[in-house]
Amino acid sequence: MHSDNYLFSEIEWHSVEKAAKQKILSEISDIEANRLLNTSVDDLCNYFEEKYRFNVPVLHEDQIVVGQKETPVDVSQDLRRAIRDRSRPFYISGTTVEITIPFTGDKEAFRIQPTSYTLTWPSGKIQKDSLILSITGIDMEPENVRSQIDRTVFEIKQHLGWLQADSDAFNRQIDQLARRRIESRRQKLLDDQNLVASLGFPLKERPDAPKTFTAPDVHRKIIPTMPPASSVPYKPEPILDTDDYEYILSVMSNMVLVIERSPSDFVSMNEDTLRSHFLVQLNGHYEGQATGETFNYEGKTDILIRVEGKNIFIAECKYWRGQKKLSETIDQLLGYTSWRDTRTAILIFNRNKNFSKVLEVIPGTVKTHPNFKRELKSNTENRFQYLFGHKNDLNREMILTVLAFDIPQP
Repeated sequence: MHSDNYLFSEIEWHSVEKAAKQKILSEISDIEANRLLNTSVDDLCNYFEEKYRFNVPVLHEDQIVVGQKETPVDVSQDLRRAIRDRSRPFYISGTTVEITIPFTGDKEAFRIQPTSYTLTWPSGKIQKDSLILSITGIDMEPENVRSQIDRTVFEIKQHLGWLQADSDAFNRQIDQLARRRIESRRQKLLDDQNLVASLGFPLKERPDAPKTFTAPDVHRKIIPTMPPASSVPYKPEPILDTDDYEYILSVMSNMVLVIERSPSDFVSMNEDTLRSHFLVQLNGHYEGQATGETFNYEGKTDILIRVEGKNIFIAECKYWRGQKKLSETIDQLLGYTSWRDTRTAILIFNRNKNFSKVLEVIPGTVKTHPNFKRELKSNTENRFQYLFGHKNDLNREMILTVLAFDIPQP
């Protein structure tokens, strides 16, 4: 085996990991301010996770091919041969067997020494997406050649396994590292905006402020792109505090308890009448800010809370009529929302249906919606919470909570 192409020997893993973390932090620092503020934090984190995720190569041993070629071999130091002058090379005809092993993953990994390693390195060459192993000799026996191949492949896979353990630990840190830096810089930018705004002077726009952002090139087969977002000046908008959102949901849930305890009083109510009872409860808690049948954006919604002319909470009350109706209700909510950080809810009332089946169907229906981003944590079996992107701008996000209730017959 040639010894001049050592694998896993050029750079230590700790140096690679440190450099990658510095690149992530540096790239976040270089994002234009308004671009950063106008882009979803989750989407940015997904971008960095995809871009900097380390993909350890996987060898495709089932696709190994072997070739051979005639090669001159220097035998000047072979003491079994009668050679008069051993100070100079003495060549005879030999054979080189080349083993080509395709792989997928980051080829740069073959240069990296993992935190666990042996004192001897396997040898090989990287050509595009293939690992080339070479064995050269004279009068070689097939059993010996196969034994060398198996031993070298084993050593390479062993090092890749160690490298996989290192990279798994790093990959798990990417989202948290990026998220902390993004949220810290966003807060700093917002604090700076509030400081300048409080001075009472008009803001001056920098003439050299960039209007677009291009992600720097990286050595990957597929290069992720920065999530699309506007670079226009960011304008903070009113949002509903998470605690208030949870309180509103609890008020509505408590109202359902009233319905469950007195089913005969609600048995003949349609959705509009049912909604009015929730409005009474909300108005009692929020000084009449909740209104019914209020037109907004593309239509009208059941329950609405407005602050400074902005809708910060939207809810729909629906009897369960199947998956298609739930999807249409989500579309309805997306049609009403035209700002960021909106909190929304869908209250589903189930009658004469298998409630367990309804609870099973809801998550699959919601997750197949094209604007679904990710599932959020829920603490009860009849509550489902999700993050959605606005239909015209995925960076404008809304939280959707689906609350399902079984309304018994009197």
